Amino acid sequence: MKILTILSICLMWMGCLSAQQNLSALVPMPNYIETQEGKAFVVTEKTQIVITDASLQFEAEELQRVFKAQMGLKLNIQTGGVKGKHIYLKAEGQNESLEHYQLQVQPKRIEISAESSKGVFYGIQTLAQLLLGDAENTAHNRIAPVVLEDSPRFAFRGFMLDVARHFLPVSDVKRFIDLMVRYKYNVLQLHLTDDQGWRIEIKKYPQLTKVGAFRDEKGGDQGPDNGFYTQEQLKDIIDYAAERHVEIIPELDIPGHTAAVLAVFPEMLCQRPDTVEVKIGKTTDVMMCASNECGYEIYRDILTEVAALFPSPSIHLGGDEAVIEKNWEKCSSCQTLKEKLGYQKSSDLMNHFFGKILTTVRELKKEPILWCELNNLWMPADSYLFNYPKDVTLVSWRAGLTPLCHELTQRSGNPLIMAPGEYAYLDYPQYKGDLPEYNNWGMPITTLEKTYEFDPAYGGKFGEKHIKGVLGTLWSEAIKDFNRVTYMAYPRGLALAEAAWTQMEHRTWDSFKQRICPNLYQMMKDGISFRVPFEIFSSYVCN
Repeated sequence: MKILTILSICLMWMGCLSAQQNLSALVPMPNYIETQEGKAFVVTEKTQIVITDASLQFEAEELQRVFKAQMGLKLNIQTGGVKGKHIYLKAEGQNESLEHYQLQVQPKRIEISAESSKGVFYGIQTLAQLLLGDAENTAHNRIAPVVLEDSPRFAFRGFMLDVARHFLPVSDVKRFIDLMVRYKYNVLQLHLTDDQGWRIEIKKYPQLTKVGAFRDEKGGDQGPDNGFYTQEQLKDIIDYAAERHVEIIPELDIPGHTAAVLAVFPEMLCQRPDTVEVKIGKTTDVMMCASNECGYEIYRDILTEVAALFPSPSIHLGGDEAVIEKNWEKCSSCQTLKEKLGYQKSSDLMNHFFGKILTTVRELKKEPILWCELNNLWMPADSYLFNYPKDVTLVSWRAGLTPLCHELTQRSGNPLIMAPGEYAYLDYPQYKGDLPEYNNWGMPITTLEKTYEFDPAYGGKFGEKHIKGVLGTLWSEAIKDFNRVTYMAYPRGLALAEAAWTQMEHRTWDSFKQRICPNLYQMMKDGISFRVPFEIFSSYVCN
């Protein structure tokens, strides 16, 4: 029965593609597109991919793969000096945006021009979708004439993969990168440390992975899960991503979400009247002590290795869900420090804690990112949890509080990344009845349509100049493997890609519903797990 259902969906999508020759598969929708009259460009075995210089070799090979997959033709790559009916890739545009590109399909040539190889790469992804959406022409090795000029609304367009709670091997991270770049995502944040695991090799402290990367206990909130990335493996991921114009940002969550590191270094715990047995994956109400100098010294060493390993200008340091009332509030040395510094509340100690941590980050020439925490977990709230320095990029995440974060960052001057729970938390169920198989803590439902409604500027009331972009998060409390990762990420990841790239005036839900059809069919052909959006097809008839 299940096989028949999948087959019927395949046939329906194939019908979509054949019944409407010019059905678009463009996701995200380009910000300028002009269809042209006239003859199509015909691709033959003699057609060549011509590049201006060797800096575009990878992009040319990417385009070579596209034509092999879509038309069964292996096109030769040539560098300069070739004239005729060919495909030309040029990184010599005049637009100041490095992600801007222009794609022109004419009867006698195809040209993708940009300021940089990154722009050329995005133009290739768009051309691949033109082939995918125009199945009849593609089947006859034709490409209809068109002109596109495009650049993104926001510079930061990312996913966050939580590999701390459930580990993903290097091969799966690479597969995820391959998929996300189709839709012009350019940042992958790796959540490398949490209560449930420490997943990055630190050479000065090998016990971090010897102990912190292994969670063998059965039962509990997460169950067994083992693994970590060596620094060589992370370099491999970073290089792989860089070829595809993706920046890898490391996240090491502090001062909360630290059971894995505290299991290795219990001396970083607060002095509490109760006794805490720290168990990886089972203890979540502990955090680093604000008054204990050894914690700052250990993290100076850790951050020094992390900064040297990751070329990204940014390091994400968490800062969320710190259980202050169960730790700093009960710690006599923290309370003494609070009085010495003249603070009124224990949460004010976050100023001291991150003051010391951020000094290290700045000395390492890195830019800090933190989750945006307010003085209440829900409305009414009216201020930050503590005084974030202006050089800290904040990430809005708590459902219902993003409009206030938007307003506060606009006033304070902090750059802002949008990851609001009600739109961008992709670990949330996608439809009623689609709850996770285990560890469901009452997650709210975020439908595909809900995600598509997301305007990162929230109507522009507080402007958008301070908004860096959009982040889709995949927390893995209930995500055990790669198939579940992509199932939760897509098709909502397509909606989020459009929110990050496309200006609001070029976005419509009815258009998007049609454009995702061939993209999902391609995912099925590629063996990628995703949630079939039955609710769309029940009301959408291909014609």
